[in-house]
Amino acid sequence: MNPHESQKPAGESRGHGPGRRSFLGLCACAGLGTAACAHTAARRPPRAADSHRPEAERDRSGAHDWRVGSLGPPDAVAGYTDRVSVTPGQACGLHVSTTASSFRVSAYRVGWYGGRGARLVWRSEPVRGRPHPASRTPSATRTVRADWPRTLTLGTEGWPEGAYLLRLDADHGHQRYVPLIVRSTHGAGRTVLLHAPATWQAYNRWGGASLYNGASGAYRSRSLAVSFDRPYDANGAEKFLVYEWAAVVLAERLGLPLAYTTGTDLHHDPGVLRGATALICLGHDEYWTPQQRGHVTAARDAGTNVAFLGANTCYRRIRLEDGEPGAERTVVCYKSSYRSDPCYPSRPALVTTDFRQGPAADPESSLTGVLYEGYPVDAPHVVHAADHWLYEGTGVRPGESFDHLVGVEYDRVTPGAPVPEPLEITAHSPLVCAGDRSHSDSAYYTAPGGAGVFATGTMRWVEALMAGTPEGGRDHGMDARTRVFVTRTTENLLRAFAEGPAARHRPAPRPNTRQVYRTARPGRHLTAGQAERAASRPA
Repeated sequence: MNPHESQKPAGESRGHGPGRRSFLGLCACAGLGTAACAHTAARRPPRAADSHRPEAERDRSGAHDWRVGSLGPPDAVAGYTDRVSVTPGQACGLHVSTTASSFRVSAYRVGWYGGRGARLVWRSEPVRGRPHPASRTPSATRTVRADWPRTLTLGTEGWPEGAYLLRLDADHGHQRYVPLIVRSTHGAGRTVLLHAPATWQAYNRWGGASLYNGASGAYRSRSLAVSFDRPYDANGAEKFLVYEWAAVVLAERLGLPLAYTTGTDLHHDPGVLRGATALICLGHDEYWTPQQRGHVTAARDAGTNVAFLGANTCYRRIRLEDGEPGAERTVVCYKSSYRSDPCYPSRPALVTTDFRQGPAADPESSLTGVLYEGYPVDAPHVVHAADHWLYEGTGVRPGESFDHLVGVEYDRVTPGAPVPEPLEITAHSPLVCAGDRSHSDSAYYTAPGGAGVFATGTMRWVEALMAGTPEGGRDHGMDARTRVFVTRTTENLLRAFAEGPAARHRPAPRPNTRQVYRTARPGRHLTAGQAERAASRPA
């Protein structure tokens, strides 16, 4: 929820890249005349009969050159798609502004690919470049939009399901990413990876305003609603690369049957969760609609395991507006100004503030097992239940710690907050946040339908998967030992959850909250105003 470490400088996270095979596709250019349509480079790999098996995709050759190099000035090149996600074969529009005379689009699919991290699936021919106005803010909600004309129509025929980075390569040498999810329509028997574009957009400062700060830098001038009709700031995919990329690569390396979707898609269509073995919420997934939360809760109750690989998950209650169902392009969140929300007080369940705040208060801990508590923090992660099945093969002992793994935001099991039972605290990490002593907790519980639910309690979990490596970016001082521990624990989690309802094949939680917190002070329940004041402090 903080706009500081989460809003990392452009150099903090590094991209990673795919291999060289591409599929035939067509790109129709808008505004360039009927004779000026750009077409693909027209490379099609052989269609293997097992091309949809996870190991077949995982074992393809990756690319060594998919990372963005020179960003250049903010207006050098940037773009956005008119859909957050598409199903395989579905077309979407790409809107690009550039100071270059031409550019090309390369579609890289994120995955294992022998450790390369992504592969090239498609590349366009050169497309004529044109600059467009920087932004406009037409509404009382201070919503920044680009509203550029469509430059290309991307056909995704033959693109495997997964997370994609569309890299824009301008002829003057500057580059940007545009993220796109090719989502799965069916998840039965698969582990579903949940991407968080609503959270990406909440922190997006392109055009001068996000849900945290306005053009003046002040909280009071922030946007009350943000639009997907604009590029993302920095390298164009910073939140994805910092909080999601490494977890996707790890899941694909394991060869698990995977499915892919986004929170905005689950909002209106939970079909991908039917029969899914697990849902994995990636590293920073703060902004949820009540509908998304209801669908995830129903899947848990039906036996789908759920993992939260970050902190501050399901903290903000939002609305999606504009367009028909499935095409919502605006994320609305009034936060501490919720009394100005048009839904207040007539439709309290839709008022956009924190889930734990009234009206219609529903703390996130009833789903996640933990409650978001604070920011900023930097502390060791301390193992408590060293003999838990999650830690098999790690060799950890009770009290063993891993420096800097707790940060920059954290969750804890908070006595007095609604928490499912039986719940076991697996890591219990002392910390000091804004002068107050507290703890971060990793926690595991099982639901009556058999699902297992695990929350890491720290936002740095996914970042730790790359700690101490060249791809790790700014790893906050985490080292290779921490990477090995987090990697093995995550592997144990993903493999166990892929087997079906964890309560049926893994040891039951050993409730220990009262024991762990016997002498501890109650946790802090942040109000919306307190949380915003904390978030506005310099990191």
